[in-house]
Amino acid sequence: MRRLPVADPGRPVDRSAARYLCWLVRRSRLTTAAAVGLAVTWMGFQAMVPAIVGQAIDAAAQRRGTALLGWGLILLFVGVAHALAGIARHRFAVANWLGASFRTVQVTVRHANLLGATLPRRLDAGEVVAIGTSDLTHIGGAIDIAARSLGGLIAIVTVTVLLLHVSVPLGLVVLLGVPVLLLVAGALIRPLHRQQEAYRRQQGRLTGNAADLVAGLHVIRGVGGEQAMADRYATESRALRDAGVRTARVEALLEAAQVLLPGIFLVLVTWLGARFALQQRITVGEMVSFYAYAAFLVAPMRQLTEAIDKLTRGHVSAQRVVTMLGVRTDLPDPAAPVPLPRGELADPESRVVIAAGRLTAIAAADPVDAARVADRLGRYADGATLDGLPLAAAALSEVRRRILVVENEARLFSGRLRSDLDPAGDGALPEALEAAAATEIVEALPAGVQTRVAERGRSFSGGQQQRLRLARALLADPEIMILVEPTNAVDPHTEELIAERLRAARAGRTTVICTSSPLVLNRTDHVFYLEQGRVVASGTHHDLLVAEPRYAAMVSRGDLP
Repeated sequence: MRRLPVADPGRPVDRSAARYLCWLVRRSRLTTAAAVGLAVTWMGFQAMVPAIVGQAIDAAAQRRGTALLGWGLILLFVGVAHALAGIARHRFAVANWLGASFRTVQVTVRHANLLGATLPRRLDAGEVVAIGTSDLTHIGGAIDIAARSLGGLIAIVTVTVLLLHVSVPLGLVVLLGVPVLLLVAGALIRPLHRQQEAYRRQQGRLTGNAADLVAGLHVIRGVGGEQAMADRYATESRALRDAGVRTARVEALLEAAQVLLPGIFLVLVTWLGARFALQQRITVGEMVSFYAYAAFLVAPMRQLTEAIDKLTRGHVSAQRVVTMLGVRTDLPDPAAPVPLPRGELADPESRVVIAAGRLTAIAAADPVDAARVADRLGRYADGATLDGLPLAAAALSEVRRRILVVENEARLFSGRLRSDLDPAGDGALPEALEAAAATEIVEALPAGVQTRVAERGRSFSGGQQQRLRLARALLADPEIMILVEPTNAVDPHTEELIAERLRAARAGRTTVICTSSPLVLNRTDHVFYLEQGRVVASGTHHDLLVAEPRYAAMVSRGDLP
């Protein structure tokens, strides 16, 4: 069986939720076909058991020992085959469930990476969180139940044919009763999913509000709005709780109906079978078979109602995924992308030209201007060129692969520190930590690089996070690295160590540092000084200190080297 997750999930069909679910089925068509075949076989063998038992009882009643032995052996064979088919069916069902979930994770994460900064502007954080939690389960469940429900349907058809062969009235009861039960269950499922969809939307909004509240807690406290925000969050939480209770009521009603309605059906078939047996219209063995069939039909009928429920849930969840996949980046790929050349990286708007293979600094009277240049050089905004070719003419994925922008908004992820810094596991982690002056940070941790990182790296100080992020960027080893204020949260001694080691670590590769630190500027090959977003002077750090008083005044806000 194929190992999961697969290397390439493929390009999803995101025109509608139904088409997305069908795409998932097609991507796992072999395992889906196997699951369908095994489900039909599994339920088919199970459907044969009541008939075999009935025949064995009739043989025993008529004292036909040879026939009884034959039916017993057949029952043993069917039981073993049923067990083996059930084990194999479950294995393929789990594979389909996991395959659909993994593919959904892969395509959504890939699209989130493509959207970049566009994602939080277009979708609430709660919507994205919901995809990674409940929606994956519902989509996987929909793919799984699609195969199992087909087996249940085949079993019901098989039993109906057998019952019609022995007794037309009993067969008609099954033939007419099953659609009625499904219609009643469908009528209950429709309001349930309206409630569930409303609940998930409300849950997504509340999750997003919680994330915003935590991120802005210091500001909220500063303006005295902590209690007002807490009261608002409590009100929204109570509203979500009430929506959850309303959803649970409908769910409880559906669960009760899934037990009650097949139970009523079982009583009806058993009562009719008993009357026919008393009237000698059927044999005792056939009576036992009818009862067994009625009891057996409870499982496939409940499976069909479960299928309606899970397919509807899966459709709602798939719609959320499709909505996310439908969000387009502010920086779309060109219709015919061209390969990026090698050469000078330039920003015509500011007149910054970065020579290949050198360590270049951008210092600005207003640090926001330097950050804007970094955005253009990394194609988070259009305008920059590489060897004269606009970055917008190349595929965004190639730009991201060759140009890495490291800014202070980047986060450390939850999990073990090693997997956060070096997810591929093939980098020179000790060397990167040394270059970022972060070795002592790791050595002070209880389990070293195996220590678990708290959410957003909050267990580290701002300066520690900055050094660990720099180590992660150095491990990525991009062709072009753009660092935005990489040392503004560390002490001068550490800043000087980083400046010295960074130059050695990036020797021969293009590196751009947006900074106003004289300790860092002193170790660069070339400095561009910007005012109002344009270059007004350039040269070495020492040349600019002598020739440009405004530059000297800007860098002297710190300690001169």
